[in-house]
Amino acid sequence: MQAANDLDSKLILVCCGTGCLANGSREVYQSLKKQLTDSEVTVSTFTKPTGCNGWCEKGPLVKIMPDDITYCQVKASDVPAIVEKTIQNGELLERLLYRDPQTKKRVKSHHQIDFYKKQHKLALRNIGEIDPASIDDYIARDGYKALAKALRKMTPSEVVEEVIASGLRGRGGGGFPTGIKWRAAAGQPAQPKYVICNGDEGDPGAFMDRSIMEGDPHTVIEGMIICAYAIGATRGFIYVRDEYSLAVTNLGIAIDSARRHGYLGNNILGSQLCFDIEIVRGGGAFVCGEETALMASIEGNVGEPRDKYVFPTEKGLWGQPTVINNVETWANIPVIIQDGAEQFAALGTAGSKGTKVFSLVGKVVNTGLVEVPMGTTLRDIIFTIGGGIPGGRGFKAVQTGGPSGGCIPESKLDLQVDFDSLLEAGSMMGSGGIIVMDDRTCMVEIARYYVHFLAGESCGKCTPCREGIKALLDTLTAICHGQGREEDLLYLEEISHTMQDASLCALGRTAANPVLSTLRYFKDEYLAHIREHCCPAGICRELTEFEIDPATCTGCGLCTKNCPVDAISGEKKQAHIIDQNKCIRCGECIDHCRFNAVLVR
Repeated sequence: MQAANDLDSKLILVCCGTGCLANGSREVYQSLKKQLTDSEVTVSTFTKPTGCNGWCEKGPLVKIMPDDITYCQVKASDVPAIVEKTIQNGELLERLLYRDPQTKKRVKSHHQIDFYKKQHKLALRNIGEIDPASIDDYIARDGYKALAKALRKMTPSEVVEEVIASGLRGRGGGGFPTGIKWRAAAGQPAQPKYVICNGDEGDPGAFMDRSIMEGDPHTVIEGMIICAYAIGATRGFIYVRDEYSLAVTNLGIAIDSARRHGYLGNNILGSQLCFDIEIVRGGGAFVCGEETALMASIEGNVGEPRDKYVFPTEKGLWGQPTVINNVETWANIPVIIQDGAEQFAALGTAGSKGTKVFSLVGKVVNTGLVEVPMGTTLRDIIFTIGGGIPGGRGFKAVQTGGPSGGCIPESKLDLQVDFDSLLEAGSMMGSGGIIVMDDRTCMVEIARYYVHFLAGESCGKCTPCREGIKALLDTLTAICHGQGREEDLLYLEEISHTMQDASLCALGRTAANPVLSTLRYFKDEYLAHIREHCCPAGICRELTEFEIDPATCTGCGLCTKNCPVDAISGEKKQAHIIDQNKCIRCGECIDHCRFNAVLVR
């Protein structure tokens, strides 16, 4: 990290998060190292791979410090020009700079880009700035200072009270006050005690925890060690989703490095604290994101939830007092202890303090990872940071909270996002997934899709969840196929409320949220499917027919070029026609039409 502070040297940071790796950033990084070694560069230059920079839509990203240059969508073939012109001669490569959509001007620094301007990074503070495999990089950014402060200047109870004062609530979905959980575990006389990190991130489209584990593993480890000191634990586990191979690799390197530096093991930093961590790989079951199912999995049992009439802080892993928090929660602990609870609590809303990390995906211009203060509006997240809806289409809904979350309509775009406001709107915070939907989204099909996902992930242990999800899925499928009845809507509501009241775990109790929220805000679409046998969005094929409006069609030919079955004909600059006998209702025509000439009937 020293090179970044030396004006005579350059530090090149290459995003090597999973998204950028998929787009070739490893090749960019390796090409940079080779080019700098082989060429006669007169400037002292250092190259580092980093975790996810967040702006996945524009990756691979390359940042050059201290010049504060950010290059977007960099390819290995761009490396020679970067080295020759920017590193050697100090010239900007305009073609690799971001072009502001409003001003049409090229932007040099990521600090000038709307995607980053409204963000406030705490949990993500180091990601994109350090090499996750280097403990020295983490220490250079005040890593493990919070641990040293806790061990040398605070009693265990003072650490607990500081976390309580911060107002930090669990970022895994439940939103339970973190410090209260710690206090309950600290008060238990039984030994041993355990600390668990829940890295079993199973929501479709969610990658917040993954990016933290990949890009800044030491912040998770430091948070867990501080908790171990506060509650008197001796052993920790990081439960990682099996697909997250890079996270497992980087966490393993970090744990080994922490042991060598005296942050894990016996008598940590010369104190009486003895604590170590091991990694457990999950088997890919969505239900193991539920904490009791996760603990059963660590124990070597089937990952099934149990009734929490006794909380894990009293009897958790192997029947012993256990604190379990998710990855993002642990990442906030060093910040709170180092900077103080008051500074953390100054951010957010009355009931939801600090910041929240969201994965912003779906029909939005700037997909990626964002961290904003609690209370930021959905409009700011989607339209200011996210850049709005691509292709000029209209906004329809946003789904928050993963498969068990709810769909929020345009009328609530100014909702200030926190735990309580989302619940009131019929959704939930969940782990932080935000999926944006445009006007080509069928809300009945969306509800069916998420219920279908949960049907495959339910452990089947309790009847309300097992049978309730099946009943919901069968009914929604019938409606999407044009076989629904108006009384089905009441049936959906009755089943949903029964599941909420009687299911064993949170999966079953929240599985009906997509159904209830779409019925609440988009009932007209359900009625259109049932009464008119029409899907207004043109998604449900049995209920959809497309036609071209001759008054609007310009004869540009885009629909013809993109039709996979050659069902569209017409002369250039003349209105086109769809052959209904050939049309497979795939929607390619309406998706590619720039003039809104394709209609749904």
